[in-house]
Amino acid sequence: MSSRPETELDPALFTATITSLAHSFGDNTRRKIYLYLRENPGATATELARHCDVHANVVRHHVERLTEGGYVTYDNVHKTTVGRPAKGYRVVDNNVAMEGSIRRDALLVALLEMALERLGPKAAEALAHDVGMEYGRGLGTTANSGDSEVSVKSAMSSIAGLLTAHGFAARVEVNATSQSVVADNCPFGTAAQHHPVLCAVDRGLISGMLEGLGAKSTKVTMTSRARGDDTCRVTA
Repeated sequence: MSSRPETELDPALFTATITSLAHSFGDNTRRKIYLYLRENPGATATELARHCDVHANVVRHHVERLTEGGYVTYDNVHKTTVGRPAKGYRVVDNNVAMEGSIRRDALLVALLEMALERLGPKAAEALAHDVGMEYGRGLGTTANSGDSEVSVKSAMSSIAGLLTAHGFAARVEVNATSQSVVADNCPFGTAAQHHPVLCAVDRGLISGMLEGLGAKSTKVTMTSRARGDDTCRVTA
């Protein structure tokens, strides 16, 4: 029998749940890609980008998430021009993939909400921030162009694009003294409304990306609709 107190939850379980939710079908572009591939197997990133009216790099990011989840796979498409073969994407199973994802996400949300309740608000917020910080640092490091130091303004512009690819529908707002990333969509959906401590993921995510991108400062402040503010905004 485990000696772990009933009210204490393994932080690794909480981290895994947050990460899985961020990879779900809640993103509009990702869902649009999946539904298009159901009807058009073999579509390339260029075709999907045209259909979704986004950059091909954004499509590739979403398709990678769908592939990691086991919903989409690809075959190499022969090209008549010189270069590497293109990838033709298709869904893994037309009949059960979407149903399975809905059931999985419903279970993950239930698990997440219980985790938050057992941890309590202070510990849950600290963990949410740390999860966002670690994940954001990895994203920023991957996207870093190699510059030793970049301006916060430049980094925030890059961050808005990265967050949009992750389902946040983010944009940059700049004034004389600060730069803000405003998110018009929350990939956590109603879970964030029930548990506003999840908003700490956003704060940690942007601090981590600023660090990974090599920005001069990683200090940020945050407002969120889940906490009664007008916008979901992180300002650096």
